[in-house]
This record gives sequence, C-alpha cells and structure tokens, in this order.
Amino acid sequence: MTEEYAASRYEEACALLPVRLRTAAIALPLERKAEAEELRLRIGRPLHLTTPRGEEALEQTMVTRSDLEQVLDRATEYSRYAAAETIRHGYVTAAGGFRVGLCGTALSGGQQVEGVRDVSSLSIRIPRVREGTALPILPELLENGGPVSTLVLSPPGGGKTTLLRDLVRLLSQGTALCPPCRVALVDERGELAAVHRGRPQLEVGCHTDVMDGCPKHLAVPMLLRAMTPQVIALDEVALPADVEAVRAAAGCGAALLATVHAASLPELESRPVGRALLACGVFRRAVLMEGRGRDRRSRVERLV
Repeated sequence: MTEEYAASRYEEACALLPVRLRTAAIALPLERKAEAEELRLRIGRPLHLTTPRGEEALEQTMVTRSDLEQVLDRATEYSRYAAAETIRHGYVTAAGGFRVGLCGTALSGGQQVEGVRDVSSLSIRIPRVREGTALPILPELLENGGPVSTLVLSPPGGGKTTLLRDLVRLLSQGTALCPPCRVALVDERGELAAVHRGRPQLEVGCHTDVMDGCPKHLAVPMLLRAMTPQVIALDEVALPADVEAVRAAAGCGAALLATVHAASLPELESRPVGRALLACGVFRRAVLMEGRGRDRRSRVERLV
C-alpha cells in the first residue's frame, strides 16, 4: 500500500465532513493523512484523528451538533430512514466503504435498541485495502491445496480485519498455491466488505458471497443451506451465540476463518468465550498480529 493511496482514502473520508472541518483536515501533510485510521467528532471538542500513536486534535475545529447532522446526512445520502436498521446497531456504511459509528441517546424497545437520537459523537473509520498483506502467511494456512480453519488474533485496531479481508480475497480469487474457493463472508458490522446498495465497496474476491448486517448465528445456517461455501469467514467472534455458529459450520465441511479480540492465546483462554472457542476443536491455526502501523507483523501458530 503506497502512501499516496493511503492519503487518498483519507481524503475520500473527509468528503463526509462539513466544509469548515474538511478544509482543516485536508490541509494536513501527506504523511499524516496516510497514517490516519479514523476521524472522530464529539460535540464541543476539536476534530480528532486516530493514528497508531493515539488521538490527535486538529486546531480550530470545534465540532457542533450541526456538524454531526451534516455528516450523517451525507453518509446516509439524505435518507436516514433507509439506514434505520444499521443506525439502531450504532453505525452507517457510507459509499466508498466508510463506516460511521455513532453514539447518543439510545431508544430502547424492550430487548433491543430501536434507534439513536441526540447524537453526540461520530467515528469515521478509514478502511484501506492492503492487497498482499496475507500472502506471506498463506502457505502456513493451507493443507493439501486448501485452507484450514484459522483464528486471527489482535487487540482492537491491531489489523485483524484487514488481514482477514485479504485472506478472503486471496482464497476467493485463487493463487499459485490453491485454486479459487467459494467464500461466504458474514459481515455483521459492515467492516469487511462494506456493502453499499448491494455492492461491496472493498475488494473481497470474485467468488465471495456476502451476508451483510446479520448476526452470525443466523447467517451461518442460511449460507450453509443456500450457498454451499467451501470457506466461511466471520469477523469478531465475541458472544456465546457466535461460538455456536462456529460449531454448526464446522460439521458441514467448510473451513472457517474468524477474528477475535485478544493479544495472545493465553489472553484468549482467560475469557469464557475464548475458552469455548478453542475447546470446540475447530481451529487448527492461529495468526497473531503484533505491533502497530508500519511495524505491524503477523505470525502463525499451530493449534492442532
């Protein structure tokens, strides 16, 4: 990934901002644009960039309620009703694959959130396709010409979603090491493929079928019945129901790729869901993401 490409994705994300904030954000040097991971807007606070070093404020960029409303209007293409389903889950996927997370006052409807009003802060995530990121570790994730079930571990913001996206792309299109596979991608939070109006905004391969915005335990049985996948990819396994989805898929012959928040295998084992995930005996490899930014590295450990 070149610095120019990374900066151009930042500038695309800035198009969601009101003119006043956009002008300040675009004025940054190329290297700062290239390293920015998020734009964060909080009422009464300056616009912040999230970088590998933490959050950095931009001067003279105090955020108002009107700024947040304008960002949401642009992200939803002035139709919040059409985006109501994802808004109640706390995010909107804008054209270009930019995921806008939101916080405010939740409107509770019994056992679920019906919506969010009085939005107080927004986070515009800047996804970048890093083609080839997974290529160095791919040989270690294959046996007999096909993928084996693999867990990808890192702390939040450690690069596991980017790596999983590239693994999906490589397995879907095929490489010299393995033929193309039918991949079913469960993109519950809209971060892997960033589907907008039915079309993935981020490259996930030509043989990939995406189930967007659906809980994993519901999506996996649907995909197994309807799409006969050879590989199923899941992002952020975090709930007991997600573990059940993993168990259900494992018995149907598909290889599984999944990410989970953890800095190490011992940390994963210290959590109930992590212990259950490892105890089910599905995963044969673990990819551990280490470092941040340009120092990020991945290594593979055998689980079985």
